[in-house]
Amino acid sequence: MDTSWWLALAAVVLLALVATLVDGWGRGQRRRRAATRPPGRARVHPRPAEIWWASVPYRDRSGGKDGPCLVLTVHGDSATVAKITSRYHDDRAGVIPLPPGTVADAQGRPSFLETDELWDVPLWHFRRRVGVVDPALWDQVRYLAG
Repeated sequence: MDTSWWLALAAVVLLALVATLVDGWGRGQRRRRAATRPPGRARVHPRPAEIWWASVPYRDRSGGKDGPCLVLTVHGDSATVAKITSRYHDDRAGVIPLPPGTVADAQGRPSFLETDELWDVPLWHFRRRVGVVDPALWDQVRYLAG
C-alpha cells in the first residue's frame, strides 16, 4: 500500500497552518500599530480654565469659525466655552478685556472674553491649546460654568 500521499497531505496542512499564523500575526501588528499614536502625539482634551483655538459657532448659531475660547466645563464629548473675540462691543454686557498675548494672536490684537453667551462645542472641534487663563480672571468667571 502506497502511503506517500500522507506525507504530501501533512506538508500541505503544515504549510496552511504556518500561512494562517503568519497572516494573523501580520494583521494583528497592523491593527495595533494603527491604534497607537506616535510619541508626543497623544490626544489632549481641554480642561476648565484653559484657552483653546476651536471651531466655535457664530452668534446666529450658523456654522462655525476657528477662534479662541475659554473652556468653562468639560462634560462627556463636549465642552462649554465662552468665546474670545478681538472686536470690542460696548453695547454688549459681560465683555471682559483680556491681557495682551492671552490668546497668542499672530497680529497681537487686543482680546475680549464674551461671557453673555456660552457655547457647547464638541471635543473634536478643539484644535490647539494656547494656555491657561489668569487665575484672577478665572476666579471672576468660574461661576459661569454653573
